[in-house]
Amino acid sequence: MKLFPESALMQLEFDKVKALLGEHCQASYAREKAANLRIHTRLDYIEPELKQGNEYKQLLQNGQYFPNDAVFNLAQELKLLGIPGAVLNGEQLLEIRKLAESIRHVFHWFDTDRKAAYPALLRVIAHSYYEKNISLLINDVLDELGVVKDTASKELSQIRTNLTRKRAELRRVFDKVVAKWNKSGYVSETEEAFLNGRRVVAVHAEYKRQVKGILLGESDTRKTSFIEPDETIELNNDVFALEHEESREVYRILRELTQKLAVHAPLLKDYHTITGEYDFIRAKAKLAIDIDGSYPLVHDKAHVHLVQARHPLLYLYNKKSGKATVPVSVTLDDRNRVLVISGPNAGGKTVTLKTIGLLQMMLQSGLLVSLSPDSQMGIFRQLMIHIGDTQSLEFELSTYSSHLKNMKYFIENANGRTLFFIDELGSGSDPHLGGAFAEVILEELARKHAFGIVTTHYLNLKVMANKTPGIVNGAMAFDEQTLLPLYKLITGKPGSSYTFSIAERIGLDKRLVQRAKTLVDEGHFRLDKLLNRAEQDIRKLEEKEKELHKLMKENERLKKEMEQIIHKEKHRQQVELLKHQNKQSEERLAYLKDMERKLKQIVFDWRRMESQEDKTALMKQMHAMLFKQKEKQVKEKVKKKFDAKYIETGGEIKPGIKVRMVQNNQVGVVKELRDKKAIIQLGAVPLTVDIKNLIAVEDRVPENAERH
Repeated sequence: MKLFPESALMQLEFDKVKALLGEHCQASYAREKAANLRIHTRLDYIEPELKQGNEYKQLLQNGQYFPNDAVFNLAQELKLLGIPGAVLNGEQLLEIRKLAESIRHVFHWFDTDRKAAYPALLRVIAHSYYEKNISLLINDVLDELGVVKDTASKELSQIRTNLTRKRAELRRVFDKVVAKWNKSGYVSETEEAFLNGRRVVAVHAEYKRQVKGILLGESDTRKTSFIEPDETIELNNDVFALEHEESREVYRILRELTQKLAVHAPLLKDYHTITGEYDFIRAKAKLAIDIDGSYPLVHDKAHVHLVQARHPLLYLYNKKSGKATVPVSVTLDDRNRVLVISGPNAGGKTVTLKTIGLLQMMLQSGLLVSLSPDSQMGIFRQLMIHIGDTQSLEFELSTYSSHLKNMKYFIENANGRTLFFIDELGSGSDPHLGGAFAEVILEELARKHAFGIVTTHYLNLKVMANKTPGIVNGAMAFDEQTLLPLYKLITGKPGSSYTFSIAERIGLDKRLVQRAKTLVDEGHFRLDKLLNRAEQDIRKLEEKEKELHKLMKENERLKKEMEQIIHKEKHRQQVELLKHQNKQSEERLAYLKDMERKLKQIVFDWRRMESQEDKTALMKQMHAMLFKQKEKQVKEKVKKKFDAKYIETGGEIKPGIKVRMVQNNQVGVVKELRDKKAIIQLGAVPLTVDIKNLIAVEDRVPENAERH
């Protein structure tokens, strides 16, 4: 990306973001890459970088493990590996083995499912492969501590066997000498030591001429002399020679191993790059978690649609302080390419400008950005800024001439893929003249289809934005009652500077305030007052809208709760119905089992009976048993039909009332009583029935019928 001026990275504090990224890097490869982070303009580079950071962020948030714990700074070792004749020591070879094993774990991590789930992370190793021979070559030579194994060569095995024997022999002889000299009182408290690689006895200085051996040195106080006994000189020489022979053989083995590994030097360098890339991707993911970064939809065109965007550095600062960061939402597209933000000082205009600029830089460098994932961002080829304040920046105030010089560059170089930011356009000169120049500059930038954000207090720019295609007004919300900024951007309308409101609220003499008002152009004053009132009205409407939205959410919650209750009640009723049906089924099943048992008994008795009379009686019993249930079902049906029409009152039997006959459930009207009998009119036929077999009833009134 082409930047203007060169200090744009510093002014938008991109260098601080790179420093935060570098703090999360473990290896020098990733730290160097973070320090040299570039802002790109090609989608085919930016998008994979964003996807890699987003996939690793998901791994971290889900608590999943990725095998890149080891830190490798092997640039020097790998460089030596490619030089003919170079020899790597055991420690360096161990690090190379760790590198190869780390790559093995990475390749194994990408099983079939993970290849499909994390394609961007897989892309890092797409053009490489795992070579198991690297680890096998090193394992054949070195143990876990990096020491060359005895089995590395037959010669080394024989040398070490001889060395072990000689050392054991030297130890026996040396111990005898020490015991003899100690018994004579020649040996000091130290007894023995090593000097220049040879085993010596520590003897009191006054006895050094009374023992046979070679004086190899003395202590600093000259009270102790270090003597190699005559008996061990030859043995020491043998041990020294074997040790030298061992060193030469170890060196030869390591040189041979280094030569074998040199064949894989390009692949090992590739491995080193892969681990560094994963370290860098992890750093990007951790930074994204710190700043609440997300992956927006990216278009290969000039476009800005930021939803709930926050300045990442301000977000981190506020998070440490326990404060909330007010997000900003901005849209710049083909219809509205330039946003003119107005409002009172310290209201958040410059912070909004810097937020959008910094997020654009971060996105095009492959970093996840602090906004809602519903956002959409484009790719710009140029980014130009002109910020004339010192807010969070070590940047000197520019004069009006330098301001115009910068504007000249903007106009000459801006195009449809340019994103520009101008803080206080036209300031530093006469308001009327500066405002006129600002209007011309803004018109020209809009004509060149450049995208950008401008902050201003000039009234003519607010008016111009309302009537010029491609330019839209915006205002930073301000609470007139408390005189505190709300740091909230409202697009579609200009903002008031609240000049007189602030003066009145802080207690400035009303006479002076009124005098100042009379000096202001009437139209200008009325417009500012109108903007002031409109902004407050919009704030009230927004509050009511929030309240309405809250009530709607509450209603939705209650609706869901009611639906859950109704669902539970329906479920309970279904369960009760199933229980009732199951009970009826169980009763019917018990009845059928009992019937089966009785029928089997009847069949058994039938076969045993000889007289016809007994068989006839048994048949009657079976008939009664079989048809009793049918009769019962008929009676239940009649009873159910009766219950649908009548209600039993159980009252006194007297003429004129309706009664039910117990035997057949038929209903008639009592005509007269005769002793303990009653004459019942049943249709056209009068019947005489015992009163004890009658039950008083009355017609059932439907539930939806009106009762009188």
